[in-house]
Amino acid sequence: MIYKIVLLFLAVMAVLAMLGKYRFPGQGKLESARCPKCRRFRIGKGPCSCGHIGKRGGKS
Repeated sequence: MIYKIVLLFLAVMAVLAMLGKYRFPGQGKLESARCPKCRRFRIGKGPCSCGHIGKRGGKS
C-alpha cells in the first residue's frame, strides 16, 4: 500500500514538473518589471536604483 502511495506521489510530481516548464500566466508581466540593465525588480515607475531610466538610457 505504501508503495502505491509513493509511486502515485512521484507520478504526480513528475507531471507537475513537466507542466511547470510551460509558460506561467503573467510571466511576461514579471519580466517587464525588471530593470534591463541590472535585472533587479523595479517597484513603481521611477528609475531603478542602479540609475537606469529605461530605453532612453541612464547613468553608466
